This record gives sequence, C-alpha cells and structure tokens, in this order.
Amino acid sequence: MKSWRFWLGVIVSAVFLVFALRGQKLDEVMAALGGAQYGWLIPGIVAYFLGVVARTWRWHYLLRPLKPIPIRRLFPMVTIGYMGNNIYPARAGEVLRSYVLRRSDGVSMSASLATVLVERLFDGLTMLLFVFLALPLFPLNESLRQFVSIFTVLFLAALVVFLYLAGRPKQAERVYGWFIDRLLPERFRAKTRDILNRFMTGLHALRSGRDVALLFATSVVIWLFETLKYWFVMHAFPFTVSFFTLMLMNGVVNLFTTIPAAPGYVGTFDAPGIEILRNAGVPAELATAYTLVLHAALWLPITLLGIWYMWRAHLSWQGVQAELGSETAAQGTD
Repeated sequence: MKSWRFWLGVIVSAVFLVFALRGQKLDEVMAALGGAQYGWLIPGIVAYFLGVVARTWRWHYLLRPLKPIPIRRLFPMVTIGYMGNNIYPARAGEVLRSYVLRRSDGVSMSASLATVLVERLFDGLTMLLFVFLALPLFPLNESLRQFVSIFTVLFLAALVVFLYLAGRPKQAERVYGWFIDRLLPERFRAKTRDILNRFMTGLHALRSGRDVALLFATSVVIWLFETLKYWFVMHAFPFTVSFFTLMLMNGVVNLFTTIPAAPGYVGTFDAPGIEILRNAGVPAELATAYTLVLHAALWLPITLLGIWYMWRAHLSWQGVQAELGSETAAQGTD
C-alpha cells in the first residue's frame, strides 16, 4: 500500500466505478441482489474450474520443452497464480506461480514467464475473436470500438514479434546481444544474456504451426468455459441475452482488465460489463447486480483455493518478494 502504483490503481478503479454507477438507483440494485437465485452459481463455478483445468493443460503443454510436469502438480501453481492476480497489484500472480514452479521443479523463472506471456497473448487474441464474432449481432459504440481496435493492433503486433523470436532464435540472440554489449555495464551482460536465452527457450512451442493452432484452440475452449459461467449466472437474474452477447461481454471486460487498476480488477471489470448489458437492453440496476455477482463468483472461489494451496506450501508473498529482492541484489554485486 506504500507504492504509488497501488494508489494509482485505486484511483483508476474509483473512476470506473463512478462511471458504472452513474444515475443508478442503488436500492433497486440491492433489490435485484436480494431476489437473485444463487443456486445457479454452482454450475457456473463448476464450468469455471473446468476452464482452469484447461488452463493447466495449456501451461503443461507450453512447459514440455523445458520440463514435463504432470497436470496434477501444475494445477495448484495455476490456482496460486490467479489468486495472486486477484489480490496483489500489477498481476503479481504471474511472478508468483513462476517462482513456485522454480521452487518445486527447478524451472528457470525467465523461461516460465515467457510461457506465461504466451498464454496472455493467446488469451488476448481469443478475446478479440469473441468480440469480432459478436460484432455483427451487437455492434459496439464508438469509444468501445476504438478501444478494441487499439488492442487488436497491440496483440497482433505482439504475435508477430513472438513468432519471429521463436522462429529465428539465433538471429534474435544476435540482436539482443548487440544491445546488451553496447548498453549495459560489463558486470550485467552475462547475467542479462543468460536470462534472455532462458526466456527464448520458453517460446519453443511457437516454433510449430501445429502447436500454435493447438494452443489457440485450447484458449478458445478455456474462454468458452468462462462464458458458460456468465450464462449460468445470468439465469440467477430475470433477464436473458444471447450467448454471443455474453461472449462479447467476456471479451471486452477482459480486455479492460489489462488496464492497471486496484487488485481484483475492481471497476475495470464492472464498468464495461454493465455498459454492454445496458446496450443490450438490460435495465441498468439489473445489469449492475448481475455484473457484481458475476465478478464475485469469478474472484472468490479461485482466490480462496489459491490461498489454501499457498498456505499448504508454506509460502507468503512477503517472503517471495524478500527472496527475489535478495537474489537481485546479489546479482547486482557479482
């Protein structure tokens, strides 16, 4: 909480929440929450965790060139990672699960972080696919369309860069080696080159067209499971929209959660979700109640499970930070 980044995220979240709740009658939101049929959350949570299993398989597949690790061992690490993203700022969960993987299996953090970046790349491309599939049925307003256009350019550019790096590792090594030799002090060069070399090994799965297609197909399955959760939770409330509308909502809100905000994506998840539903004809207060329950149902189960796995592994975020900080300091004095 002493970090300026934390408070910047809080401000961003507050702005999004003010935008989301503008002009609404909070007593009607509370009435909608009180009248919801919460039993529908159970199949929704099951669908979500099927998606988490699929995420675990995808990470297992990406890690194979580094070390084959059984899915049952990776599942707690994935859960810890998503818990970390939910309660710590700056998507610290990505570092956290890479740390746990290194601790348990000796896999380099720079290499495993490369696989995490590949996951995020395919997640983003899948979100854009969902948006573009739904656009003919449910066009976005101009501001949302511009936002999606920016992310389309960013993710496609990232895909091109990653495919280039994976397909031409020797050439990439020469390029970043040239910059290392000219921009860094000599005492940092060997370590930086080693980190980048390990990072490159984490991109191995992108060297095969078959692997790229399989990763993308798996990502689609993952996000369809999550959209299925949106659909189940919708049945807890007295409104109906098409599955394509929920795909659009899923795609847009998850693109917005890339904006730095308070932990748990407060506001950046809720505001665009409410706006999509309002544009689909759902009353604002009902859309707000649904989005808040959906957000809680996405956040709470995996966060609690991740906390339990972290406790069982005798880990704390403060301890991880201290160890990584001491390693960085030691490397700087080598």
